[in-house]
Amino acid sequence: MTKTFPLGLARPLLAAAAAIVVAVPARADVGQIKVATGQVFVDRKGQSLPGRVGLVLEADDVLRTGADGSVGITMRDNSLLSAGPNSILSLERFEFEPTTSAGRFDARLQRGTLAVVSGRIAKKSPQAMTVRTPSAVLGVRGTEFVVSVDE
Repeated sequence: MTKTFPLGLARPLLAAAAAIVVAVPARADVGQIKVATGQVFVDRKGQSLPGRVGLVLEADDVLRTGADGSVGITMRDNSLLSAGPNSILSLERFEFEPTTSAGRFDARLQRGTLAVVSGRIAKKSPQAMTVRTPSAVLGVRGTEFVVSVDE
């Protein structure tokens, strides 16, 4: 049995439903830690979190590994990043539209080593992914690369 209500009664319900939809935040996660060994930490908004497998990463997170640490990350566009011991990696910017693969991915390696297998963003538009170091800016022109920054 279907019930109908006067439009005057439906308006408050529609307004409440619209408020709920508007209140849902945009997807904040940019990737996830898939592998972590040794000391791995994620600095986020003034806090240092243990970098454990399954931790969801956000833009502006800084990953740090200790002398015995390494971390493997899968980004939402399927980029794979692997940071070795004594590394500091900042995920500075990550924007990704899954239906078109359009986006922007900027990271900064301040220290250590980083291996990258680029994902959908760089495959669609190679200039849309960069890795900065203290002395260089690497534009992704292939699908795989390794960079190292000495202290």
